[in-house]
Amino acid sequence: MNQLEDMRIFVETVDAQSFTAAGDRLGLSKQFVSKRVAALEKRLGARLLVRSTRQLRVTDLGLAYHERAQRILEEVDAAEQLITSQTATPRGLLRLSAPMTFATLHLGAVIPAFMQRHPEVVVELELNDRAVDLIGEGYDMAVRIGTLADSSLVARRIAAVQLITCASPGYLRRHGTPSVPGELASHACLTYGRARRGEWTFRVEGRIRKVSVGGPMRANNGEMLRDAAMAGLGIVSLPDFIVAAALADRRLVPVLDKFRPEGINVHVLYPQHRQSSLLVRAFSDFLAERFSATGA
Repeated sequence: MNQLEDMRIFVETVDAQSFTAAGDRLGLSKQFVSKRVAALEKRLGARLLVRSTRQLRVTDLGLAYHERAQRILEEVDAAEQLITSQTATPRGLLRLSAPMTFATLHLGAVIPAFMQRHPEVVVELELNDRAVDLIGEGYDMAVRIGTLADSSLVARRIAAVQLITCASPGYLRRHGTPSVPGELASHACLTYGRARRGEWTFRVEGRIRKVSVGGPMRANNGEMLRDAAMAGLGIVSLPDFIVAAALADRRLVPVLDKFRPEGINVHVLYPQHRQSSLLVRAFSDFLAERFSATGA
């Protein structure tokens, strides 16, 4: 067994925190992965992992070896990509995470078009509104909407969307229409995420203001919040692609439109060690090209 392959198996095992998960990522059996890690430890003359029935624990030496090994593997991958990207076409598996509603509305046609252009590509797509751990969960890329947390990930803007604050006509008849953002404090607001109260952004007298809002429902899915708003439960602030149809047929109507802030950005994110990946770069370029053409 190649020394670099043993190194790669060990790094995947530490990242996945189990022999079984590492084997799944690498297409190898749990037994084979365990055997190769044991052979690596024997060759190095050091214990890298402490095994138990419940979990794997990385020793101090194992952590030090993992850090160095990961850098070496990234350099090897980068060197190979530098050469192959000059002549090769994108191929292989692309593991992608994207928000559910955005993906169903905007990626349903884009991904097949990309795969038709590059028939040797296989896409594994997970639709989930949570912020996945790209490195820990083994994703190549993720699509994210809104403000990005500080991280070591590479971010590329591919589009912008507009947040629309809106409610059903029935709710507004019963509770009145807010005329300034501060009046939202007395309204039922349906918020995105887990926090009991959310923060919505508005442009007031040329400046960006954040308003604390709360209400009877919060969820981590925009379509659920849109449907609750259409049922008259309260006011929502959601991306235009989620509420556009409901606005068009007046099931929802916009409020506080003159305080609408600038659009929020849509980014693709990927780990730094994937920057040189031909497949990652090709798909990122394709998304940017498509969304630039459609104005999404």
